[in-house]
Amino acid sequence: MLVCATLFWAGNFTIGKLAFLENIPPNTLAFLRWTLVWIILFPFTYKEVLKLKNKIKQNLSLFSILGFTSVCIFTSFTYNALNYTQVINASLFNTAIPVTIILVCFLLKIEKTNIFQISGLLISVLGILAIITRLDLNILLSLNFNKGDLFMIGAIIAWGIYSAYLRKQTFNVSLLALVHIICTFGLIFLLPLFIIDVVQGETVEMSSNLFYILIYIAIFPSIGSYYCWAGAVSIIGANRAGIFLSLIPLFSTIFAILFFNEKFLFFHLIGSILIILGLFLSNKKIKNA
Repeated sequence: MLVCATLFWAGNFTIGKLAFLENIPPNTLAFLRWTLVWIILFPFTYKEVLKLKNKIKQNLSLFSILGFTSVCIFTSFTYNALNYTQVINASLFNTAIPVTIILVCFLLKIEKTNIFQISGLLISVLGILAIITRLDLNILLSLNFNKGDLFMIGAIIAWGIYSAYLRKQTFNVSLLALVHIICTFGLIFLLPLFIIDVVQGETVEMSSNLFYILIYIAIFPSIGSYYCWAGAVSIIGANRAGIFLSLIPLFSTIFAILFFNEKFLFFHLIGSILIILGLFLSNKKIKNA
């Protein structure tokens, strides 16, 4: 589930950059994405959601946090970031998401953290840095933090909070219904951003590319990834799930090789080995605990 979630999210970064090249406003893209998700899920989940209306009312603050941090902030900030920064920078910041999740869980006393998790996390982060920097420290040191980079910092903080609070959802609900509920709350927060785009004249032109972009981001990184991510977090916890987010830049590198004819070089091999080693280490320690 975690591998599928990260694979779809890696594609979302690529599509997000394509949307920028197609002159699709980032906040509008985020709103249209989750509106389409809401429409797709509605026939399959509305009966269950209606039955859970009392539970939802009792957890308004929780679902507001989940919707605001994931659907609204993380999505809109990511698309805004890709308007100003390169995909390589966005991928680099994703390596900080597991750290953010562990930190939030520690501060909120949701999960305990031990040396094995930290070791696995550090090794996987080194693997990502090996890929992104091509084993050249000067590339890392020369990165200039622009407006897009600041958006990504906000996005990863939001995702860390979302992943931590997701563990606080306790009543029985199917994963699709959970995604639909979170989507509903997130759209409430996204609507003002969409209206701002419209008022400022940042409209989107209808085209076949827009259709394909929306279909992908609505089905795979939205329904697919959120379904897999929520299910995985409920099974193994936010800390263990967070380490798998390091696969996003790895998959992004693979996409670059497939679609842009880049070569698989030595630093790709070293980075991949470190990432896989970190993932195994982070899982092994929980089983032995």
